[in-house]
Amino acid sequence: MNIIKKLIRVVEPPGSWKLWVTITLGILTGLFFLLFHISRATSYLSDNPATCINCHVMYPQYASWGKGSHANVASCADCHVPNDNIFRKYYFKGSDGLRHATWFTMRWEPQTIKLKSAGVGVVQENCIRCHTQLIDMTTLVASSAMNVAVGDGKLCWDCHRETPHGTVRSLSAAPHTLVERLPSVMPQWLQRFIQKQGTEP
Repeated sequence: MNIIKKLIRVVEPPGSWKLWVTITLGILTGLFFLLFHISRATSYLSDNPATCINCHVMYPQYASWGKGSHANVASCADCHVPNDNIFRKYYFKGSDGLRHATWFTMRWEPQTIKLKSAGVGVVQENCIRCHTQLIDMTTLVASSAMNVAVGDGKLCWDCHRETPHGTVRSLSAAPHTLVERLPSVMPQWLQRFIQKQGTEP
């Protein structure tokens, strides 16, 4: 108990600063929860494909998946996230998600979205995992992204280029992609207030 009291004394701001530190921490905490809500952070724990369009730059990929052959049998996570164990799955989702969030927030995303090397390995693993009965008699069953990187074998989409996203890859190539609209993150009471303010003279 004495250790806790000593720790509180060390961390506690001087008397004249207590009010301002409390107000600042309250504002920062409020901003954190607001950003958590606006970014739909909890949606990334699910495998719902609509989560991918939290960022508008993914509209062409989402729309092409929805019209493709995989829409009825596989979600985005079935292809783009490791599925061999839960720890690897959520580690990959977390690290990849933080990179995506940083890039999209800072507006660093390229015009054409491409798989990074870690993603190439995961997608290749998942192609083989789902289609192993189709390729079990061929050398493709042992074709990994690492093998391909050193010139040994091919990736599945080297031949199957249209699967599942087609060849259209950039926002400028598909600017009017029709996708379902995500529900607004603005609370209903605030929407009503804004509408009311707009109707008053």
